[in-house]
Amino acid sequence: MHALRPLLRQSLFNLLAAGLACAALLAPRAASAEALLLIEADSGKVLQAENATIPWYPASVTKIMTAYVTLKAVKDGRLTLDTLLTVSPTAASQSPSKMGFRPGTQLTVDNALKMMMVKSANDMAVVLAEGVGGSIDGFSALMNDTAQKLGMTQTSYVNPNGLPADGQITSARDLGILARSFLRDLPEYEYFVHIPAIRLGKRVTGNFNKLIGRYPGADGFKTGFICASGYNLVASATRNGRRLIAVVLGANSGTARAVKAAQLLERGFSQDNLTWLRPSLGTVDKLVPVDASPPNLRDDMCGSHRKRPASDDDDALIATNGGLSGSASATGGEAQVTFFTAGLQPPLMKASELMASAPAAAEPVLVYTGPTRTGTALIAAVAADADQQVTPKPRGKKSRVAKRPDAADKPADKPKDAKTAAAKPDAKPVAAAKSADGKSAAKPAGTKHAAAKPDAVAKPAAGGEQAAKPAKPKAATKPAKPANNS
Repeated sequence: MHALRPLLRQSLFNLLAAGLACAALLAPRAASAEALLLIEADSGKVLQAENATIPWYPASVTKIMTAYVTLKAVKDGRLTLDTLLTVSPTAASQSPSKMGFRPGTQLTVDNALKMMMVKSANDMAVVLAEGVGGSIDGFSALMNDTAQKLGMTQTSYVNPNGLPADGQITSARDLGILARSFLRDLPEYEYFVHIPAIRLGKRVTGNFNKLIGRYPGADGFKTGFICASGYNLVASATRNGRRLIAVVLGANSGTARAVKAAQLLERGFSQDNLTWLRPSLGTVDKLVPVDASPPNLRDDMCGSHRKRPASDDDDALIATNGGLSGSASATGGEAQVTFFTAGLQPPLMKASELMASAPAAAEPVLVYTGPTRTGTALIAAVAADADQQVTPKPRGKKSRVAKRPDAADKPADKPKDAKTAAAKPDAKPVAAAKSADGKSAAKPAGTKHAAAKPDAVAKPAAGGEQAAKPAKPKAATKPAKPANNS
């Protein structure tokens, strides 16, 4: 039997290769390029690789290296997680996604890392870069030096956050090497790559990595997106003590990258007994790099055919004042994608089911500005951040809707009350008017004034106290006509 095994293996492999070749001829061409990689975290053994050594724009998966370099500096004693860093004008000027703190705001390395890894905050990446490397250029040099030491031969960095830059290049191969190195070299800081959500003041933001809290055993790493790269994801999961790392580059949505990563992981976990049937692909560091330019997916990802602007938080889990809300829909027709176990068993789960399921219950990790605090001081810091979060007044559609109901209609039903109110405004309307627009209600609103200050009419109506305020109620209804016709 042992003598026949090599022949059987070769025969099965030939049949499989022939089947795949036929499938490739019959299958429609993919709408955009993709790179996929699946490896074992401990050994680096490659389980699946497609376009894994083609150069790619990393986007925000760059922040895995930013976290690695920062935490190595912490581990080496060059700074601590409690070290205070200051938001510079350069950091504050970064494009979203970002926290949006004003220049001069201070926060700890620990909080900056959590915000960067969960919200993918570009400003926090620069705060860390300036704090560790002195400047963006200085930190980029540290990143490149680290990449070379780790064997990431296809990678170069020019910034710490992955915002578009011609010199910002990596590959699925190199990202697999980086993820392995993070787990191997920084096990005590591994929690930074799988925080389910953060809370800053009243605002709760879920991890952009949809597998966290949904896919069983998911425990890392980071998402990324720019138009040129498509939707990227480095993900990891552990099952029965075995950890796998999946890399997906160039997916067409945030949902698709999560689905593809879950498919890779599921196949890897379920094929243990069939590994002898597949030829060895070696280890990730032995994959041969391809000398080529990165594909530019801008037209596919950000062309006019998209219904809304693309971003890294596509279908992200964001909520306010407690709890996380998940999107129940899969974009781009992905609701029909199914997970298979080695292609030999019935579908395990539809992608739509995975995406629609609520993430596992988890308390958001508190983040805050200022120095490290505990106890009552921490409570005060969180409250202070909440006070600084200004909720914008409703604009646009909401404001137009506010003009239509009670405030505009009730005076028309009771004109005598309107005249009485105009002649002798009582204390309640005056007080309410002052709170609404800062002016006294002693001056009755004419047609011109009512059109200029519609909010003053709409707000009292919500409380039912000023239905009789305007002297000429028909004027309040005039601004509503364009809204109804638009």
